[in-house]
Amino acid sequence: MKLITALLLLALLGGCAAEQSSPRRFAWVTGLLPEKAAFYKQLHANPWPGVNRMLKECKIQNYSIHLKEIDGRPYLFSYLEYTGDNWEADMRKMAADPETQRWWKETDPCQSPLPDAAAKGKIWSDMEEVYYLR
Repeated sequence: MKLITALLLLALLGGCAAEQSSPRRFAWVTGLLPEKAAFYKQLHANPWPGVNRMLKECKIQNYSIHLKEIDGRPYLFSYLEYTGDNWEADMRKMAADPETQRWWKETDPCQSPLPDAAAKGKIWSDMEEVYYLR
């Protein structure tokens, strides 16, 4: 009986640990100024090594940005997975990084926030996940 209880407890704890270690997924959308689109794409074709390094240090993986034109206007869709356990602290760490700050000085003026983000002083609008296939 003790063996069965121990195995059940181990299976339960293992299941919880697996759930906790799965990444949190985030997605955002923003506009892209048409006159800045080529520059923005050029920057991201050759990202600065320190920026990529900081993203990884802040436990970000599978990060991608996609471009889509809708009704003649360019929009950016961003997706990432976060594997850490303190999103706010990792985002503060990233925001304090001098190279990341310089990068944002290049990329931010290229973007055109949607009204909900602009009202909050942000560039990217949060997106709601409605489906996920494991």
